[in-house]
Amino acid sequence: MDQANPFETPRTYSLHRAEYLVGLAVTTGMIVYHFGDIRWLPALGLFLYIDLIGYIPGAIAFRKSGGRPIHKAYYVLYNVMHSLITQGVVAALWCWLVKPEWALLVLPFHLFGDRGLFGNFMKSFALPFEPVRQEGYLRLLDDLGLPHPKPVGHAMDPVPVGHVPARPVVRETEAVR
Repeated sequence: MDQANPFETPRTYSLHRAEYLVGLAVTTGMIVYHFGDIRWLPALGLFLYIDLIGYIPGAIAFRKSGGRPIHKAYYVLYNVMHSLITQGVVAALWCWLVKPEWALLVLPFHLFGDRGLFGNFMKSFALPFEPVRQEGYLRLLDDLGLPHPKPVGHAMDPVPVGHVPARPVVRETEAVR
C-alpha cells in the first residue's frame, strides 16, 4: 500500500500478481520462440534447483513441525533462492563461466510463475512457512470493509503454526511506569 503500511489488500495483491503474469507471458513467448535453441537438460536443472534448495526443505520442516516454529534458515533459503537479484547473479555467473544461452530463460519463468500464478512472494519470519490465513489480517479486512479471501491450498483453514508469535507491543506510557 505504501512504505508506512507495507501490506496489500486483495485488490492490490491481484494487481501485484498481474505484473508478474505479464513477465511470465513475455518469458513464455521467448521460450516458445527459442524452443529449438534451448539446451533442455541445463534448463531443467536451473528450473528445479531453485525449489530443491529454497522451498522443499522448508515445506518438509513445516509439515513435520507439528505446530512448533521452524528454523528461520528455511525462510532465508526460500527468500534468497526466490530472489530476482540472486537469480540475476546466477545468470550472470552462468554467462561468464559457461556461456550465454536461452536455457537461462527458465530462471525468470520460474520466479514469475511462482508470483503470478501461485501468489508466492517473499516469506516473513512472522508468518507460517506455508500460507495460512491469519486472524489479524482478516480483522484488518473487516475494518477496511473488504471481503475475506478464500482459504489458500487447504481443504479447511488450519490453525496458524510454524511461526514465531509476535512480541507484545510495549507503549511508552507503560514502559515508564
